[in-house]
Amino acid sequence: MKEVKDLSKEKLQELLADASKNWLAHDGLWFRAVEEKFGIEAAMEIDRKTWEKFTVIEAERIMKRLGIERGRGIPGLVQALKFRLYAHINVQEVKEMSEKRCVFRMNSCRVQEARKRQGLPDFPCKSVGIVEYSGFAKAIDPRINTKCLTCPPDPHPPNVWCAWEFSLEP
Repeated sequence: MKEVKDLSKEKLQELLADASKNWLAHDGLWFRAVEEKFGIEAAMEIDRKTWEKFTVIEAERIMKRLGIERGRGIPGLVQALKFRLYAHINVQEVKEMSEKRCVFRMNSCRVQEARKRQGLPDFPCKSVGIVEYSGFAKAIDPRINTKCLTCPPDPHPPNVWCAWEFSLEP
């Protein structure tokens, strides 16, 4: 019988992508169950509260794994963003990066694209995204400010689901 330690690099990457998909599927199923029982507003409120904590846990674990010290600014944030669970299943990019600022874009989002395939409108994730991305950035470096450039329900270009600007406080 094979164990994780016996898998090739390629198989480990596939396992990580599958685990990321499973995490996201559980998150979506949980959200839909809360929405069905209590309504969209309650589900969104609870989702924001859970992301407030989870995003910090994820950032701290990534920093520990990669040896990123707190306070590493935009370069530390950009490095950590590459190791989020989303990074293994969505298409994302960093644009306009400098020591003081960067723009992060989610070009392909599994959640939004699944909704599109099901004929559903864009999921209005902006309020959750603000909590998620600002909390993640602050966990990496408390000096980082986060600004939403676009995120549903905002209109967005066809090749960008959401975009976030991260900047260091002067």
